[in-house]
Amino acid sequence: MVLKQKTLVKEIAYEGTGLHSGLPVTMTLRPAAADTGIVFVRTDLPGNPSVKATPSNVTNTNRATTLESGEAKVFTVEHLLAAFYGLSIDNCYVELNSPEPPIGDGSAAVFVDLMQTAGVKELDAERSVYAVKQAHTVYDGDRYILIVPYDGLRVTFTSVNNHPLLGIQQVDIDIDSDVFEREISPARTIGFMSELKQLQAMGLAKGGNVDNVLVYDDTKCLSVPRFDDELVRHKILDILGDLFLLGPIKGHIIALKSSHELNSRLAREILQEMKED
Repeated sequence: MVLKQKTLVKEIAYEGTGLHSGLPVTMTLRPAAADTGIVFVRTDLPGNPSVKATPSNVTNTNRATTLESGEAKVFTVEHLLAAFYGLSIDNCYVELNSPEPPIGDGSAAVFVDLMQTAGVKELDAERSVYAVKQAHTVYDGDRYILIVPYDGLRVTFTSVNNHPLLGIQQVDIDIDSDVFEREISPARTIGFMSELKQLQAMGLAKGGNVDNVLVYDDTKCLSVPRFDDELVRHKILDILGDLFLLGPIKGHIIALKSSHELNSRLAREILQEMKED
């Protein structure tokens, strides 16, 4: 079966606040032609500069993924990219009047709903899904992420956290659009009250609250969890968003305590294989 590239049927807008910047933002998703990819456009800057979602444009992975090209800079793009991945949307212009997309409810579910409301259509162009041909592994101390050949997209993630309510969480899941929408997209990012002051001193987490972040203090959860293992499900969401910088791929991803930095390093290794193939 020949797969076709997809985009949105019509443009759609969403207003909100950035998770880390705390700045108000209007995001408009616009249909794009085949082979455009996902392109972020800064409408608040002179000339409306743009940056394409590719591994080579990643410039920072501290607590979020940042894309930058010339004057165009956007950060915390991974939840939106995961929604594109989950719905198999290859081409879209993302117009932002601020450097950060809205956090929404802290998950990808609000973006999935937004895209489904706009509608998804096939384009008259073949969709290329790259199947990795060899294993790639990235280590950082006791953390790692690897990918091996697999006929599909499967993610096995193990999270280890010292909090008494979290501990070890593991999810092993084959990803398709239905599974993503039901099992992964509603999972929110996590935060700890003990880190809040430090993060805000770094200019981060200014837009977070107990509704759009799964917040824990030393002994309890201050939010209402959506899953018993919401933390590890959100980690999988982040991986899907970070790896969609490559476009759609096939492989089995296995990770222990991975991060945006490790995800990005793995994406660059896979990209090198794609170039040499």
